[in-house]
Amino acid sequence: VQLQASGGGLVQAGGFLRLSCATSGRVFSMYGMGWFRQAPGKERDFVAAINWSGDRTYYADSVKGRFTISRDNAKNTMYLQMNSLKPEDTAIYYCAAAKVDWGATMSRYDYWGQGTQVTVSS
Repeated sequence: VQLQASGGGLVQAGGFLRLSCATSGRVFSMYGMGWFRQAPGKERDFVAAINWSGDRTYYADSVKGRFTISRDNAKNTMYLQMNSLKPEDTAIYYCAAAKVDWGATMSRYDYWGQGTQVTVSS
């Protein structure tokens, strides 16, 4: 399974971006999916996750109410709608796929994309 994250960019505080994670393979609809981010000099942190069918989601407290994770299994694509962006949201955002489980723990994920840079200016 290959994952390709896109949609990052430079935006002012209060603005919005929509990230996409396109996947190869025919089993996307069976995988739990997640978004993680890594700011300069910091560890990679959990952002949001979604189960295989899209009816269960989970968010980090720092993004709850501002970010929305979703997926389109017909298009083999996952999304992260990011609203009310803050400078502290600046990071490289990674998408990941989990064959068996999903959630906030990085070790549950089996496949990772290359990341897309999000920069929020104040």
